[in-house]
Amino acid sequence: MNNRNKLSNTIFLILAGIFISSLVSCNLIFQKFFSFDINLPLIGWNYTFEQSVGILPYPITFLVTDLISEIYGRRKANVVVLSGLVASMFMLFVVTLADASTAASWSPVDDNTFSQVFGLSGAAVFASMMAYLTAQFIDIRIFHFWKKFTKNKHLWLRNNGSTIFSQFIDTFCVLFLLCSLSVLEWDIFSKLLINGFLFKVLVAFIDTPFFYLFSYLLRRLFNLELGEELKD
Repeated sequence: MNNRNKLSNTIFLILAGIFISSLVSCNLIFQKFFSFDINLPLIGWNYTFEQSVGILPYPITFLVTDLISEIYGRRKANVVVLSGLVASMFMLFVVTLADASTAASWSPVDDNTFSQVFGLSGAAVFASMMAYLTAQFIDIRIFHFWKKFTKNKHLWLRNNGSTIFSQFIDTFCVLFLLCSLSVLEWDIFSKLLINGFLFKVLVAFIDTPFFYLFSYLLRRLFNLELGEELKD
């Protein structure tokens, strides 16, 4: 294996690690919800934004899969998505085992506290993973559709065009399943859907310069033309 292949494999593993850690952390912290008020007195508009903290690291996963799709191709991006699913399932197994264990009398964290913080419901994780798989594979397919359609031009279009649509699918699917499985109440479905989608769209626009920067640096590092992918 030459130095170029070693370097490309190392960067791929780093990107995959960022992807998996972001995904797993989403499922670990999703039970806490945050809120803040948006006040625009000049137009008389007041709005309370409410959403799960699990949404905070999640958009990173789409940025990473877009970068991997751009530089390494669709197959590698699909591998990372499946790896994220396996990692999440393994995390669920470990947390379930830990939750079932009885805390020692001197343990700083008792059973009830641990269950409240880390006691992930199987229904919630199932909903999250189904939405995750659907959205990520849609994101990858749309990304490569725009890449081919624009003949490798307009990075911003394939980055945002794939991410925005797939993020809506993800937000809708996970909330629909969570409400259908009685994990969340239906009366907050619309608000969480709008909040979650708008947040993800905002982050998608914010991360566009980073997508340009990182894809440029990686193409320069590996001497790739615009749209060219690394060969296995």
